[in-house]
Amino acid sequence: MQDAETRLLIVDDDEMFCHVLSRALGRRGYEVLVANDAEQAIALARRHRPELATLDLKLEHSSGLKLLPELLEVVPSCRVVVLTGYSSIATAVEAIKLGAVNYLCKPADADEILTALEREQGDPDAEVADNPPSINRIAWEHIQKVLQEHDGNISATARALGMHRRTLQRKLQKRPVRR
Repeated sequence: MQDAETRLLIVDDDEMFCHVLSRALGRRGYEVLVANDAEQAIALARRHRPELATLDLKLEHSSGLKLLPELLEVVPSCRVVVLTGYSSIATAVEAIKLGAVNYLCKPADADEILTALEREQGDPDAEVADNPPSINRIAWEHIQKVLQEHDGNISATARALGMHRRTLQRKLQKRPVRR
């Protein structure tokens, strides 16, 4: 059980996910704050100075990667885990470079999130996949990398990839390809 003084900020535009996660973390003794967008997250961070935070990578009108440096500027000591249903190597690397302590793929439960927030070092015993990623997975990750390079701009990314904007939008609406 955690000290009731420990504040944990959940930033996610999925209200049901926020509700379920906040209840689970509240039962574990955390003081939970919930923000559904970037502005609300920064306002709560300024007011309450959370020690821990979960940050969704893909917010409705923003990106968790854009919000991450702003959040850490307001609360530099905050330990942030980036959560996403749209994982890629490129976004994981960027999240860590920008100051996140960990990066998790959804669905992740409260215990997995708390473990990720508490870990101080990498795990040298982590499993290494025997088989390489599929061509579709490599394509998905390349699209994510190019999208990140163009600050989330769909039109610029489509031009850079040599594809129609609507085709790219359809590809981005799909779940990430499994390895």
